[in-house]
Amino acid sequence: MEFLTNRKRAVGLGSAKEGTGHHWRMIVTSVGLLILVPLFVFTVGPMLGQPHQAVLNYFSQPFPAIVTALTFLVGFMHFKSGAQVLIEDYTGGLTRKVLILAVICLSYGAAATGLFAIARIAL
Repeated sequence: MEFLTNRKRAVGLGSAKEGTGHHWRMIVTSVGLLILVPLFVFTVGPMLGQPHQAVLNYFSQPFPAIVTALTFLVGFMHFKSGAQVLIEDYTGGLTRKVLILAVICLSYGAAATGLFAIARIAL
């Protein structure tokens, strides 16, 4: 008969030592989005319904282009971290690995597409 303490049963099942990094990244991007989203709304909002040429001229200025690019970048990195934690919590095995890889590719792809579009307009 083997006597196992609670500590002995838990050895090897502990932390992956990454939870703090995920949490810190989510906090930092949340604070960034707390500042960027209102700036984005007030920057992009006046351009809704404007002619195409007016929008191109507006986003060729540095401030609207930078605010929009930062909002895309920080927003998609926040999405990536949040979706990754969600997938880790609710899936397992090969499905987890495939979904995490897909979310990471989707996030970076969407961020790159948005940054390319803003750079193309601004430059």
